[in-house]
Amino acid sequence: MRVAAPARPSPARTEQIIVFRLCGQLFAVSSASVQEVRGKDSLAGASLEINVPGLRKVRQVLRRGDRSLFIVNASLHFDLPLSQGTLIFVLRKTRTALLVDGIEKMTAMTRLQALPQSFCHEERQWYRGLTAIDQSVIPVVNPEGFLSPEELASLDAAMPPLDILGIEGTEGTELAS
Repeated sequence: MRVAAPARPSPARTEQIIVFRLCGQLFAVSSASVQEVRGKDSLAGASLEINVPGLRKVRQVLRRGDRSLFIVNASLHFDLPLSQGTLIFVLRKTRTALLVDGIEKMTAMTRLQALPQSFCHEERQWYRGLTAIDQSVIPVVNPEGFLSPEELASLDAAMPPLDILGIEGTEGTELAS
């Protein structure tokens, strides 16, 4: 009679994350979803003011070629006290840039826990799940959860035409490196 070999535990799958601060709270985002990190000051002269009634969390837009990146003030999105923020995360595969207070650290996440049932409204779109880092439970944000399709349509409708902005074709305002 043969005895089966004990099953090897599969190595933990890790994901690199950026833990960031916002109004004293910690949040995490996958580093793969962040295209670039910029200081808020680097936007001086490169962003445009925008005002959409009922959408306080977006006050600036950045033109990149023929694309618009809407800068979401994360403190307003998460209904925290207003923060001016110091860093901008330009998110991949979205039309969103996220204004945050600062980066706490970069680390690896080995486990993403599903959201509890108490997360039962719009916040289910905001977060991918929860993770534990240094004995703290940290929400992991969904990069695509900051602007709904309806909000994007409202923002697009409020944008002035490219020719009024002095932007022709695919040339546009770029952030300085």
